Amino acid sequence: MSNKRGLFLVYTGDGKGKTTAAVGLAVRAAGRGKKVIMIQFIKSPERTYGEKISFDKLGIEIVQKGAGFTWTKTPEEHRAALKEAWAFAKEKLLSGAYDVVILDELNNALAIDSFPVDDVLPLADVLQTIQNRPSHVHLVVTGRSAKQELIDMADLVTEMKPIKHYYDEGIPAVLGVEF
Repeated sequence: MSNKRGLFLVYTGDGKGKTTAAVGLAVRAAGRGKKVIMIQFIKSPERTYGEKISFDKLGIEIVQKGAGFTWTKTPEEHRAALKEAWAFAKEKLLSGAYDVVILDELNNALAIDSFPVDDVLPLADVLQTIQNRPSHVHLVVTGRSAKQELIDMADLVTEMKPIKHYYDEGIPAVLGVEF
């Protein structure tokens, strides 16, 4: 990764591998001595995820700010979590203290349409914050349904496309593969 200008990468699409790609990038950057933080917008600190266990061992900062998946909590709980997550993410992104900032599942959060989110996670503020981040900071945003405005602004957009998935065969989420 260039030290001259921070890149903005988006991993989106309906296929598996968006967070996994970001985790790989985080490990690579940390291996090169870069300071990395991953902020997870949907995943809750009430559950344990394999990436958190590994990041803790590797000394990579990871913070779960979500309330969990949308069907398990009330809209008010999600809205409060999103508001707090965005304030935290914005502070970390603008601080200049990190070389790589990963906003995991931010796309999912911005795409919520079952309750209002724009007042607690305003797209205009997200776009402005991305543009105004310190010039050295690489930013990775993951999640389904990336907003066109983010796609247009990004230096790289990778769409994960499902071709075949074991879920379709009735195999549930697998420890060490999904979480």
